[in-house]
Amino acid sequence: MIRILAMLLLAAFVATAPVRPGHAAPAQSTATQGAAAGSFTAQQRQEIVDILRAALKADPSILRDAIETLQADEGSRQEAAAQAAISSMADALTRTPGDPVAGNPAGDVTVVEFFDVRCPYCRRMQPVMAELLRKDRNIRVVYKDIPILGPASVMGAKALLAAQRQGGYLKLFEVLMSGPPNVDQDSLRAAAIRVGLDWDRLQRDMADPAIQARIDANLQLAHALQIQGTPAYVIGGRLLPGAVELAELQDAVALARKR
Repeated sequence: MIRILAMLLLAAFVATAPVRPGHAAPAQSTATQGAAAGSFTAQQRQEIVDILRAALKADPSILRDAIETLQADEGSRQEAAAQAAISSMADALTRTPGDPVAGNPAGDVTVVEFFDVRCPYCRRMQPVMAELLRKDRNIRVVYKDIPILGPASVMGAKALLAAQRQGGYLKLFEVLMSGPPNVDQDSLRAAAIRVGLDWDRLQRDMADPAIQARIDANLQLAHALQIQGTPAYVIGGRLLPGAVELAELQDAVALARKR
């Protein structure tokens, strides 16, 4: 009973504690501010501190458990916010005309992959994604190129999107993602010729402002979803950041099918 009381008091104390310097607080109405400020008198706050000190001395795990509970609650709020954002941007994620598509174009579940052609974790995930598609023939993959690792990544993304105009996105994608991570003019030319692309046309298309506009739209979408790095996967209503295991991808696909 004392443990439960201490955790409740700790949560209440944290909720009404003043914000530390350097940390911004969410905007509150005047009424809300007044309610928070008047929740405890100075004497009551001191009594709470005394109770917490005594409880924490007797059972230090109270603080750990309270922090874990608060973190879990924050994680739930963030997941709910991500799901709402994904729902509001569903068409931009899965149905943008001209987006590169792999797997089954008529698949019942769409996996959206945000990636950078030079990202080592994205490269590590390619065999995992290939295995996912091998095991499940009813998955559609949409690629969102977001070059975040500098000018060479931008060059690689432009080359891929330009290759799409020749029907060669997936061919060039496989070569670039399995080759050396350093992307330059010579390596792009060699890769393009290797997969049968018209190099002169590819260069012209890379310079087309529409290609940069496509990249900008992908970056804006990633920003709106608060994607912090690559790779990142959107499956159904879930956002899976970073390199993940095959089983986690499969679980997300299975959950998406139930919705």
